[in-house]
Amino acid sequence: MTPVFPVVAAIVTALTGLLAAALVVQVIRARVRLGVNAGDGGHAALAQAIRAHANLAEQAPLLLLLLALAEASGVWRNAIVGLGAVFMVARLASAWGLSHSLGASSPRQAGAGLTVLVTVVTAALVVWRAAPLL
Repeated sequence: MTPVFPVVAAIVTALTGLLAAALVVQVIRARVRLGVNAGDGGHAALAQAIRAHANLAEQAPLLLLLLALAEASGVWRNAIVGLGAVFMVARLASAWGLSHSLGASSPRQAGAGLTVLVTVVTAALVVWRAAPLL
């Protein structure tokens, strides 16, 4: 099998990195503004910023790995592009929802649901492509 560079997954990973950087900047700004070096200091705004960043850090690595594996295994490029686009929309919605409220919100719920959906579909595609190679 010829090695394949997963270009779409690389772009989605880079965009996710930019989103992570933006979320880290929110945390840093809140920490400086509130004078909190560790934890959230009991400040809801800082807790929201921390959760928005942490949620991305919890969800992104597995999906990005699955996306790269799916692309490298030869899954149809348009499927990879679509899954990557839906993932980015999901993570942006989740980040926006978590940045504005720690409670339930439509963007947060949509982001969580879409992230799970993309993860399940991408995992199924990897299994579909890899299982015959066993």
